[in-house]
Amino acid sequence: MQTRLIRLRFRRGLRQRQRQMEGLSTQAEENINQHLLKRFNRLAGIRRFLMAWVGLLVLLIGGLVAQNLSLSGYFQTLQPVPGGIYKEGMMGRFTTANPLFVRTSADAAVSRLMFAGLLTQNQRGQLVGDLASDYSVDTHGTTYTVHLRPHLTWQDGRPLTSADVVFTFQSIENPDVQSPLFGSWQGIQVSATDASTVVFKLPDILASFPYNLTTGILPQHLLSKVPAVDLRSTDFNTLNPIGAGPFVWQGVQVSGNDPTSTEQQIGLAAFRGFHTGPPKLQKFIIQVYADQKSLIHDFKTGQLNAIAGVQDVPKSVKTGKGVVVHDLRLRAANMVFFKTSSGLLADKYVRAALVQAANVPAIINGLDYPTLAVREPLLPDQLAYNPVYVQAGFNLTAAKKSLDADGWRIGADGIRHKANQSLAFNLAVSDDPEYLKDARQLARQWHAAGADVTVRSEAASDFQNNLSQHDYDAILDGITIGTDPDVFVYWDSSQADIRSANRLNLSEYKNTTADVALEAGRTRLSPALRIIKYRPFLKEWQHDNPALGLYQPRLLYLTNGPVAGLTDKSLTNPEDRFNNVQNWEIRLAKVTD
Repeated sequence: MQTRLIRLRFRRGLRQRQRQMEGLSTQAEENINQHLLKRFNRLAGIRRFLMAWVGLLVLLIGGLVAQNLSLSGYFQTLQPVPGGIYKEGMMGRFTTANPLFVRTSADAAVSRLMFAGLLTQNQRGQLVGDLASDYSVDTHGTTYTVHLRPHLTWQDGRPLTSADVVFTFQSIENPDVQSPLFGSWQGIQVSATDASTVVFKLPDILASFPYNLTTGILPQHLLSKVPAVDLRSTDFNTLNPIGAGPFVWQGVQVSGNDPTSTEQQIGLAAFRGFHTGPPKLQKFIIQVYADQKSLIHDFKTGQLNAIAGVQDVPKSVKTGKGVVVHDLRLRAANMVFFKTSSGLLADKYVRAALVQAANVPAIINGLDYPTLAVREPLLPDQLAYNPVYVQAGFNLTAAKKSLDADGWRIGADGIRHKANQSLAFNLAVSDDPEYLKDARQLARQWHAAGADVTVRSEAASDFQNNLSQHDYDAILDGITIGTDPDVFVYWDSSQADIRSANRLNLSEYKNTTADVALEAGRTRLSPALRIIKYRPFLKEWQHDNPALGLYQPRLLYLTNGPVAGLTDKSLTNPEDRFNNVQNWEIRLAKVTD
């Protein structure tokens, strides 16, 4: 009985739990249906709302990205950066890197890039230290003491000392070496007091002497055993030169067997031990051409960064995108030098008339670049230049009257004659297009005054030969003047002598008063006193008219795009464009300010 009662109770409990579970299941189904399934049906109604929020979120993220890029561009600018290979092309021929023997424009360029002097010229043409830290001159004006920078090295790692400086200048002074610089160093004693000090003792005061210290220094440890007579031809000059300049020799390649199309490529790399810091350019290549067409073609097609020495901007280059024209005015003078020692140009009245009959402003206006007129033997920005002593300006009427007064009568042929002599002479000029154009224009102008002028155009080699022998009646040429007013070599009587070192007195001008003034001007250190001493020379030059001043020439330098660090400044020599070459840059990159 008891057992049956327990079973009944168990069954009732089981049925009760089943009913409870069924109730919970029904309740769960109702809750799921009410709170989940019915809400799924309503999601379609808010889909557009959700999509709008998602789109807005995408726009916000895109705006943040764009703003970040915009701000990045705002704080970054395109600026020059170190690196890159610079290739410069020029006409001519490379023969030597040795600064004691440079002859061609290619020689001068390679020498300047590889070798350093004691002094150099800054952007304003002023002398500043290069290998030298400083220099001084004693109270007598004849002893110069130069101190070298500390820790100087050659490009092969050897130390550069005062012994190298002494070796260099004593080599120049040695007649067996046959350096073109020989004439500027006669009578000067060079010695070293210690490893970093060099002393130069001059026989007399020479105010312009410091400019001689810009010559590149040679390594004694590589050349001291070379006989002096062999120094010009040693392999050092062309196969493995070692200097202390901003670039190191890598080698030279020659292509082409025909002399009319031969090309030479001189490769140079940055000298990391350069005393003012490594150059910013990685390499510098000088490409030398025998054919100008090839030079222009390679520049047009972007194979060259620059070309130097062409006379005019080629028409095909003028329209080139990104081509930059640099007119680098030279501290030099283009002049017509009248041979005053013989012939009809020995007559100073004829020379004066020819000066007045020359329309120099018209010649300058015919150039395709701006420049300054040369109206006396000094340039306008030089010490001692004096506008009181400028040459007579263009006045054809006055020129004709002057010739009439001197007895020159116009003949039926329009040419003047005097005592059975025609007013006729030759004007020698190189076949350079600019010079030839100037010469022909002068011939026409002088013909208007009654002079019969034959323009004698000559190839470069013949012109230089006749120039050195003074084989001409008049000659149109340029002379380098520089910053210092010492123009002794061009106008002193001694420099007309066939025995002089360079015979650069092209007019063969002889005037005792001028000689005394030239000597006095160069042997005074006081600028104020030099100005006074040069006045008699300027006055005599104005009165005698040994030459006709024309204008300052230029170095035309073309670049494919800008070159950071290269500025359009006046130069003493064309190679002075490299005075700041260690700071040139051609690569551009975005840099954060």
